[in-house]
Amino acid sequence: MTNKKVIIIGSGPAGITASIYLKRSGLEPYLIESNMPGGKLSFTYKIDNYPGFNSINGSDLAFKMMDQLAKNQIDIHYETVINVSKKNDKIIVKTSMDSYKVDAVIIASGMTEKKLNIKSEDKFLAKGISFCAICDGGFYKNQPMAIIGGGNSALEEALYLKELANPLYIIHRRNEFRGDKLILDQVKGSDKIKIMTPYIPIEFKGEEVLESLVLENVDNKEQVEIKVKGVFEYVGSVPNTAFVSDKKILNEQGFIEVNEKMMSKIPGIFAAGDVIKKDLRQVVTATNDGAIAAISVKNFLK
Repeated sequence: MTNKKVIIIGSGPAGITASIYLKRSGLEPYLIESNMPGGKLSFTYKIDNYPGFNSINGSDLAFKMMDQLAKNQIDIHYETVINVSKKNDKIIVKTSMDSYKVDAVIIASGMTEKKLNIKSEDKFLAKGISFCAICDGGFYKNQPMAIIGGGNSALEEALYLKELANPLYIIHRRNEFRGDKLILDQVKGSDKIKIMTPYIPIEFKGEEVLESLVLENVDNKEQVEIKVKGVFEYVGSVPNTAFVSDKKILNEQGFIEVNEKMMSKIPGIFAAGDVIKKDLRQVVTATNDGAIAAISVKNFLK
């Protein structure tokens, strides 16, 4: 078992910010990431509401944050966290590489996209079904594609995919969309996007790869089948908290409940970003959480 002062789980905006603040406070954070650094930033087409940038590609912003990590001599350690628990006065973080005994941990592990859980979905995962338009949209260029969802993520990715798809469908179970009006107006104003509401997907079809999608009208139950080569699901996310041993710090949805200092009910376990219970999940609020968590950890360790 290896001793560390502070471990940060997750290298999205919250984890990166916390790492920088801790390093500048004189501490040596150990930053763990199991996937791609930058979190969802790396898979976001464009960000229009982050201070300092009128508009910036998500992966470009993620790169700038990672560059700042490097300039602060903070390394990202690629490990998968298996368990986080508290024993006596120490936090034990078990990963795929080692077990660590630490004084404090900041959980900034973000969220994972939900699946639709409909017929043949698993069959066509990575064979036509994706959760990242930027990553996989190019595979289906000039072919019919569909986005499923009605929030900002779905609408933002539609603006990206409309230049690649022929045509692009947006499928939503309600007539009203949850996304920002500014983005929704751009989507509705595009002649390259076909909006289908109120419909729900009920089945994916195809031989070796995805070929079509069966939809059902919510109001009259009539079914329609549309040809698609790529479908991108944006129907919500679940927090990455399965590794948390003591479930008393989680709410019913699995989010970590924290106070204004980003500390959970267990002293020494802090959390920040999308993984915590909060009303607004944005890049700017994630960086805010990370900064607060870092300063709170610094004061806690005193």
